[in-house]
Amino acid sequence: MPAQGPREWFAEAIDRHIEEHFGPVEFVYHEIASHLVGVHVYVVAPTEARPYRTLVTSGMSELPMTVPEGHDISPYAELMLCLPADWPLGKAAGLDGDPAGWPVRVLKQVARLPHEYGTWIGEWHSVPNGDPAQPYAPGTPFAGVVVTPMLRVPAEARTIAVGDGTQISLLALVPLHPQEVAVKVERGTDALIEVLDRGQVTELLEPQRPSYA
Repeated sequence: MPAQGPREWFAEAIDRHIEEHFGPVEFVYHEIASHLVGVHVYVVAPTEARPYRTLVTSGMSELPMTVPEGHDISPYAELMLCLPADWPLGKAAGLDGDPAGWPVRVLKQVARLPHEYGTWIGEWHSVPNGDPAQPYAPGTPFAGVVVTPMLRVPAEARTIAVGDGTQISLLALVPLHPQEVAVKVERGTDALIEVLDRGQVTELLEPQRPSYA
C-alpha cells in the first residue's frame, strides 16, 4: 500500500528536534515511492560536541504502531544511530548496490516493520537479520540490531514533542554480533544489557568492535 504522506506538523516537529539536539542537517535520503510509510533518513553533520554523523528517521511516525494495552508508551516512534565521521556515505547509500549503506537500509527496514506486521517496536526489542542471523553486508560482523534508549544525549532528547500534544519516542538502533543476538534470544534482555554494558556499547557504531558475548 502506498504511504499516506507525512503529517506536516509531525515532520516539522522532527526537523526542529533534530536541529536542536543533534546539529545541522547535512543532507537527507528522501523516499519517492514508499510502502505504508515514507521513511526519510536525515544525516546530521559532525559537530564539536558530537564529532560523528547522526542518522535520524522521519516518517515512521506517519502511522501509529499497534501497541498492546497495558504498555504505557507512545504508539509513535522514530529511530536513530550514529556513524563515525569518516563513514563512506554517498548519494546511493542505502541502495542494495552500496555495501557501506547498510545502516541506512536497516533504519528503513526496522522503521517499516511495525506497520508491515501490525505490531510495535520498543526498547530492548531485537531484530535479527534473518534466521539464522546473517551479516548485513560483506566486511561487517553485525547481523541484527537491538532497540535501546539513546545514551549520548540528554534525557529530553529522547522524546519529540508535537504541537498537538503527541509524543514521538526517538529510539536508538544498536547493531549486534550474531553471538549477541543469540544472548538476547536464548537468555533474555537482562543478559544482553550486561553484555552491552561490559563493552560500553552505545548508539555510536564502532565498525570493528568485538563481540562482548
